Amino acid sequence: MNSTDVPLRLLVHGASGRMGAAVLRIARARSDLRVVAAVAGSPPAQRVVDGVPHFAAAEIAGAPPFDVAVDFSLPDAFDRVLQACLARGAALVTGTTGLSGAQHDALEAAAARIPVLAEANFSLGVAVLSELVERAAAALPDWDCDIVEAHHVHKKDAPSGTALALGERAGEGGARPRYASLRAGDIVGEHTVQFTGLGERLELVHRATDRDVFARGALQAAARLAGREPGRYRLAGLLL
Repeated sequence: MNSTDVPLRLLVHGASGRMGAAVLRIARARSDLRVVAAVAGSPPAQRVVDGVPHFAAAEIAGAPPFDVAVDFSLPDAFDRVLQACLARGAALVTGTTGLSGAQHDALEAAAARIPVLAEANFSLGVAVLSELVERAAAALPDWDCDIVEAHHVHKKDAPSGTALALGERAGEGGARPRYASLRAGDIVGEHTVQFTGLGERLELVHRATDRDVFARGALQAAARLAGREPGRYRLAGLLL
């Protein structure tokens, strides 16, 4: 709970998707957050569901005041939620992947005005994995680095945003990662970072079996991000 014991006002963007639905469901059980708006791409069948007002993405400017937005949407919907956060001076937690270069630039510019957290994965385990990957890459400079990821058949981007983010951390440690992707069944998310040297191999693996872990992590991050100074934040810095 924040210092005044008043729940933070939360806007959920991408509310009709799998992750958005999980965020809405889990947020209802938290006393430190109050969902004031759920925003989806299409006009809602009902304007109010379980006490939460629902809006189409084109109507986001008419949403009530909010302190922080949690966004799990698509790149073509991202610009609206970013502009809404800037207009309200609200924090933004986004897990939307596949953003264009211009959208990444806009996110960076927004961080001069509002607190921003953009992650491809909100699992606490992946946050720890990212730290380990960078350390391993730095300690094993001459080893090959391969990142293998597996997701459900409906996931559109490949490699996954998480795989690319792990690759960035490996690159910060000096590695040159290669990627492989698998789309099969209903796999929630699996990532393996493999370092291979002469006669030995190191594997760092994370497996998610329930997407609720991502929703819980995003909401925990939202609760800690709201009210902070403008800037770019990392999940590990907020939660670990």
